[in-house]
Amino acid sequence: MTAEQILDHIELYRQKMIILASRSSMVDNEVIEVSSKLDVLINQYFHLTKNGSQIERCALK
Repeated sequence: MTAEQILDHIELYRQKMIILASRSSMVDNEVIEVSSKLDVLINQYFHLTKNGSQIERCALK
């Protein structure tokens, strides 16, 4: 998965978490699952961009 694809997934999961939390609570199991997935995606993005080429990082700005 490219950094751009990960960013797209991050945004989708962020929006999903906000919607779910607004309908229930931040401690709802589904919200926690989405939040955990969001954490994984953010870590993947940072790992990829940290170790990625300078050209790829510049393209994302």
